Amino acid sequence: MARRPRTLSESERALWQAWARVNRVVSLTRAPPDKPAETPPAPKPEPAPAPATAVVARPAAPALRLPPPPISVGTPGPGLDARRWRDLRRGKLRPERTLDLHGRRAQDAHGAVLHFLAEAHADGLRCVAIVTGKGSGEGGVLRRELPHWLNLPALRPLLLGAAHSGPANTGAVHLLLRRRRGASDRGS
Repeated sequence: MARRPRTLSESERALWQAWARVNRVVSLTRAPPDKPAETPPAPKPEPAPAPATAVVARPAAPALRLPPPPISVGTPGPGLDARRWRDLRRGKLRPERTLDLHGRRAQDAHGAVLHFLAEAHADGLRCVAIVTGKGSGEGGVLRRELPHWLNLPALRPLLLGAAHSGPANTGAVHLLLRRRRGASDRGS
């Protein structure tokens, strides 16, 4: 028993015709036969464009800036060379300013960290330390929250790396800050 070829429905035929009008492809197979369709009204003529006297350049689209990847304490951040990372990790880079969070509540400490790092970056400092303390039991709230605070959109672009100043000192984190744009070289 031979199968009879399927015919196109009205919506399929209209879709095919619309596609064929837009895409001028040479087909090796025949297009489905057109049914006589109503002729669409002729488009209104557009007014003639004014003569161009000067070419106006379109402004360039702003460059899409992706957020920097997350930073974690103990792993080098992108853009940080091996020597600088080794010095930071071993405690050879001395912090220029220190923030001690001992005895603070998490909300107060969070605000203090935001203000401290923004001010240190504005002052052009390169290495700072934040002392959270080791905490009791599982490490303490401030020590656990600090990496999350460092990855906030307001702070993450300011940081190059974060490391404990030594394997025995896990209660303090040394942070290497990015240089300010346009700031002169301060020697480190």
